[in-house]
Amino acid sequence: MIHFISDLHLSPQAPGATRIFLDFLGGPARSAGHLFILGDLFDVWPGDDCIDESPDGFNRMIVDALRELTDSGVSLSVMHGNRDFLLGDEFARRSGAKALPDPYVLSLPGWQFVLAHGDRLCTDDTDYQAFRAQVRDPAWRVAFLNKPLAERQAIASALRQQSEQAKREKLQAPRLMDLNPADTDDFLRQHGYATFIHGHTHRPATHDHLVDGIHVERWVLADWHEDRGEALSWDGKQLTRNVLR
Repeated sequence: MIHFISDLHLSPQAPGATRIFLDFLGGPARSAGHLFILGDLFDVWPGDDCIDESPDGFNRMIVDALRELTDSGVSLSVMHGNRDFLLGDEFARRSGAKALPDPYVLSLPGWQFVLAHGDRLCTDDTDYQAFRAQVRDPAWRVAFLNKPLAERQAIASALRQQSEQAKREKLQAPRLMDLNPADTDDFLRQHGYATFIHGHTHRPATHDHLVDGIHVERWVLADWHEDRGEALSWDGKQLTRNVLR
């Protein structure tokens, strides 16, 4: 069994989603061979030094729970999202996770998937794409991580507030918050018409794309809430959505 999840946005301000996630790690996830987290595990991540420096111990608790999962024999792969793009080597070492590039081709016996967070294909949102290019630039990353943690936390909090405000404004133009159809078809073509799994948009659904006469499925992962989460599971034959409470 393989599980795919994304957009948990874990934080001390989301105790319900955190409890569901910890229960998942200690229960259903233990029976899987691999867990893929496709971005936005955390609502904000200002750098790996926040693992031990958060006064409430929240980040360390989550990292330790992930480590218990990997120590039990479950493989863990984590992809950057738009909120936790600063997850780094120390997070991977402490949690036992493997950092995944975006996109990532997952070839399995009998099937092939392409995995992504999904934000790269929201190309109609030019403001966000400019921001994404800036914060993914290695020079920006080095300069930001050289700032004191308290300053980084303040900047990250301000960016989060700006993101929430921008999201409310974009509700008037829904296309800005979804994948561009033409760019998505090109992406599917470039990746050999593999089944596409991604998150980011908070619009869980299964889409059928007809690309060059080939039907290609696109599975959008669900975002997590205080009363429910969701894992998309592959049993070697089919994908199934499993609600977690």
